[in-house]
Amino acid sequence: MFEFDQYLGFLAFLTILTIGFWLMIFLLTFVIPYWVFGSAIERFKEIKEEKKAKRAGTA
Repeated sequence: MFEFDQYLGFLAFLTILTIGFWLMIFLLTFVIPYWVFGSAIERFKEIKEEKKAKRAGTA
């Protein structure tokens, strides 16, 4: 069976594995989509402003 130090090492391993798992889930479901869609919306706003400035400059 396990000795006490092996048991603590196993618990540390499980803790780190669990934290990593939930961090990956959090990043993949919230942070990355928020970043991608936010940057896309900002880019569309920039394109819209460029078109508006171009129309105002030529008119």
